[in-house]
Amino acid sequence: MIEMKLINPLVIVYILSTILFLEAVSFLFCLPVAIIYNESADPFLWSALVTVSASVIFYLISNKAAKRTITNREGFMSVSLGWIILSLAGSLPFIFSDTIPSFINAFFESTSGFTTTGSSILNDVESLPRSILFWRSFTHWIGGLGIIVLVIIILPSIGMTANQLLPLESSLKEKIHPKTKAVGIRLLYAYLGLTIIEIILLNLGEMDLFESICHTFGTVATGGFSVKNDSISGYSAYSQYIIMIFMFLSGVSFVVYYYIVKLNFRKVKHNDELWFYFGTTVFFGAIATSILLTNTSMSPERALREGFFQVISIITTTGYVSADYLFWPTAGLILIFMLLFAGASTGSTTGGIKMVRHLVILKNIQNAFRKLVHPNIITQIKLNNKPLSDRMNVSIITFVILFLVIFLAGTVLIVMLGTDPVTAASAVGTSLGNTGPGLGSIGPMYNYSHMPGMSKIIFIFLMIIGRLEIYTFFILFSKSFWKL
Repeated sequence: MIEMKLINPLVIVYILSTILFLEAVSFLFCLPVAIIYNESADPFLWSALVTVSASVIFYLISNKAAKRTITNREGFMSVSLGWIILSLAGSLPFIFSDTIPSFINAFFESTSGFTTTGSSILNDVESLPRSILFWRSFTHWIGGLGIIVLVIIILPSIGMTANQLLPLESSLKEKIHPKTKAVGIRLLYAYLGLTIIEIILLNLGEMDLFESICHTFGTVATGGFSVKNDSISGYSAYSQYIIMIFMFLSGVSFVVYYYIVKLNFRKVKHNDELWFYFGTTVFFGAIATSILLTNTSMSPERALREGFFQVISIITTTGYVSADYLFWPTAGLILIFMLLFAGASTGSTTGGIKMVRHLVILKNIQNAFRKLVHPNIITQIKLNNKPLSDRMNVSIITFVILFLVIFLAGTVLIVMLGTDPVTAASAVGTSLGNTGPGLGSIGPMYNYSHMPGMSKIIFIFLMIIGRLEIYTFFILFSKSFWKL
């Protein structure tokens, strides 16, 4: 008989204290921005004070659990509660600055930031203080890499094992180093590298340093918060191309970057998801371009740029827009809606179903057709030149089914709350897939401010479980999780 240990709440509280401490420190990064632009630093000082106070209380309660090894069940609970606590504390600057006085709206904006969704309730972002805009974009950058990865870098140094946390939070199923701390550090290097390079390239264009940093945070984290009301559409073709390229690069698994740095090109060559992601992006980008060329008077260059920009943005669940696609032909709108369920690579900052799951589903369909033609044939699904276990295959199929079931159930709920079906479906799809803009009244040039409070709460719930890839959250409600 397998012995099941009781969940130790002190271990969970200890992890939450570390997350809160890191968030308190992150508030301080906004102080230089407030000083430079002669804005009040009080919202961030108060937010840091409240958050660090909670962190200290949590630490004093739980420090005796610091040396205890974390179990799988405690890992699931810590990750789920971690994102909720992170988003709640992240709403404090909005509330203290009175830029978003409503708690639900502030919680929505913060959750959207940390989960890298990019949906907003703000009608005029350009009227906000620069320091608040910086914090808003910074939540993307923090959430993109994942606060859990930062915790992993710190926890081992204080004697706490955290091997369970990384795969639960980031979908990084392929280990690139035997030590979890080393994995986190290598991911951080890749993340920082992309961030610094994009800031430099954007600043070479018409963006000032502030705009370059904020838009880089939104790009590398595949989040989508902009400092402009019209997102990226008001910037030059140069800036749009740079952001387009880095959105695509941010949709690539960080494991791939690790192998590139290590010059292990064989691993890159045999990464099926990478090439499927590349092929899917090119294919749908070409379709979008063709739709715009044949149905509008756009020049070939503009149709190419506008088509590929929107396709890459939606596939990578970034949410930046270079044009209002609601004015696209109907075929283009159908394409956008389909891509809401895409997602880029596992082990990247993107949300959605993810390319590897789509690839496995297609391989299952292919095998089903083969068996219809050759009933006695023995088939085996392979991924990266390795056989895919039946357990993993079933898990992937189950995930996709569960994703679609949640999408349908959420759409019905939002429609029942008074939203039209098109807006409801796209809002649920973008929330669950952490994409941002949708169709109808939440199109790229609109926002969620008009949505009922209860709808916003549902969207918050969907954004968090989408960021946690469904299983991590829903397992908390299973009988087996609580059974000894």
